[in-house]
Amino acid sequence: MTALGRSGVGTGPLGFGAAGIGNLYTPLSDEQAHEAVRAAWERGIRYFDTAPHYGLGLSERRLGAALRGHDRSRYTVSTKVGRLLEPVDGPAGDDLANGFAVPATHRRVWDFSADGVRRGLEASLARLGLDRVDVVYLHDPDDHAGQAFREGYPALEELRAQGVVGAIGAGMNQTEMLTRFVRDTDVDVVLCAGRYTLLDQSAADELLPEAAARGVSVVIGGAFNSGLLADPAPGSTYDYARAPRQLLERALRLKEVAGRHGVTLRAAALAFCSAHPAVTTVLAGARSAAEVHDCADQFATPVPAAFWQEARDLGLLPGAGPS
Repeated sequence: MTALGRSGVGTGPLGFGAAGIGNLYTPLSDEQAHEAVRAAWERGIRYFDTAPHYGLGLSERRLGAALRGHDRSRYTVSTKVGRLLEPVDGPAGDDLANGFAVPATHRRVWDFSADGVRRGLEASLARLGLDRVDVVYLHDPDDHAGQAFREGYPALEELRAQGVVGAIGAGMNQTEMLTRFVRDTDVDVVLCAGRYTLLDQSAADELLPEAAARGVSVVIGGAFNSGLLADPAPGSTYDYARAPRQLLERALRLKEVAGRHGVTLRAAALAFCSAHPAVTTVLAGARSAAEVHDCADQFATPVPAAFWQEARDLGLLPGAGPS
């Protein structure tokens, strides 16, 4: 286990992203979700990341239930604050507009105030059935920067000082504000989703060098850019929407190159993320035991240097990255 920043919270190189078990896109049963977490444990994964946003709390409830019975000192859980879940009156359809196949029993309320952070964490602990979480991230404060830096972050710092949580940070799908967190606060870790992948290396410009220089750990999410790099095909998703034709074509070319070198595109995608020295952990989002086993297998597969070289020669990758 590697410590996140200067905290005492440990994590391994491969983590479990729990958005899928919150019924991302399509529903799955409690048993299927539990089997996915069980498979992650069997493969040695000990870091599990969730959030209230994922399935309106369903991901947290399922993850907590699946981990129950395991020695609490043997695994790391992170969750997120910034969206409070408030019950709605009566039936209100589903939550597919937000990407989750669950009944819309609650509405999300943005709140990065100190009180909102504490209330959000308390509610997450109740859903998880835990007395503590190890890492708390400010979740997607893109449009709430003022409140997040002025109130949300100091609240997390206080919770860390009190020993309520072990490590604090921010999780986003962009790099600019994450870089600000690294430069202007004392975060232990940032979670960067989708911005350091085979198709988007924007995190390499400032975020990753700044994190490395300041001893801040980086967790990479969205290694497959929400699906396109897992199995590129017409209709594949990129950043949770239909992939643009140009990106689909690039992903298909990368898949061909990977095949010529005896590896899958999935193995190359995971290897690319994990190779940067600032990256502590890559989160693999999985919704079934089969997907977990596949991710673990692909993560353990060596990707030959000749793949990276050919991808660069063809203009499919920049100079930065593995060699």
